[in-house]
Amino acid sequence: MPTPRALTTGALGVATLLLAAGCTGGAGGAGGAEDDRLAVLASFYPLQYVVEHVGGDLVAVSSLTPPGAEPHDVELSPSQVRAVGEADVVVYLSGFQAAVDDAVAARTPEHLVDAARTTAVAEHLGEADEPADDDPAADGHDHEGGDPHFWLDPTLLAALAPDVAAALAQADPAHADAYTAGAEALLRDLTALDEELATGLADCDQSVIVTAHTAFGYLTERYGLEQVGLSGLDPEAEPSPARLREIRDVVAASGVTTVFTEALVSPKVAETLAADLGITTAVLDPVESQVDPEVDYREAMEQNLVALRAALGCS
Repeated sequence: MPTPRALTTGALGVATLLLAAGCTGGAGGAGGAEDDRLAVLASFYPLQYVVEHVGGDLVAVSSLTPPGAEPHDVELSPSQVRAVGEADVVVYLSGFQAAVDDAVAARTPEHLVDAARTTAVAEHLGEADEPADDDPAADGHDHEGGDPHFWLDPTLLAALAPDVAAALAQADPAHADAYTAGAEALLRDLTALDEELATGLADCDQSVIVTAHTAFGYLTERYGLEQVGLSGLDPEAEPSPARLREIRDVVAASGVTTVFTEALVSPKVAETLAADLGITTAVLDPVESQVDPEVDYREAMEQNLVALRAALGCS
């Protein structure tokens, strides 16, 4: 199935983008840009991806998290906080980025989408592979509701599209049908991606994946895998010696061949562990940020599928 490409967007200078565009927050099609596009802020990349595909050429999307940056602990400049109140539409995930939560509370955008309140996401948020209180991988990193990485299940990311379409239509009623059509097209494409992943991971020799941190609960829950993290939800946490001993036992018992690292997290611990155990490393992308501007969400997930199939011995 043909893959729609994300539109090229500039995440640098959020406030400059909005102010130069003459953002006035116009409903009824008089969007925030001189060319009548709606000015939309997304708090980080997967949400930006949804807006780009739902809104198409009718929106100018910028992200509060720069490309290639770790979104968990992003800080906002005063101009970015002002931009939150000046955008036509803001899309964010409450409980994930404290600075964004504060900016939304302070600036109260007129048209706001909170992914955590999307029905399908709200029902699952925090339930996927969440560490128990006594799990050595639990790290105390404060995300409301547990694991926030819902977008690693494409069906949950797709569920956000109608809410985004509704907010865009409220800000720009003249193009409501176009936003609905964009949401439907994205739903079809992400459904196809889900089918690709399910088929590709249906017949594998192994089911356990060892990851740098426990960001992949939604992915493993969706496709019948089990994740074991070197650390918990905090990507910067260092695993304890006891945790590393447990990982060694898991690797031996489950026949694990690969320790997965991430582009935005130092691979040193994972590489050292893999070398000690005589196994390999590979990259598994949590798609929190767009590391390579030529690789969009869908392509990153397809690359994850290739890496998982190789590590798990899938046929």
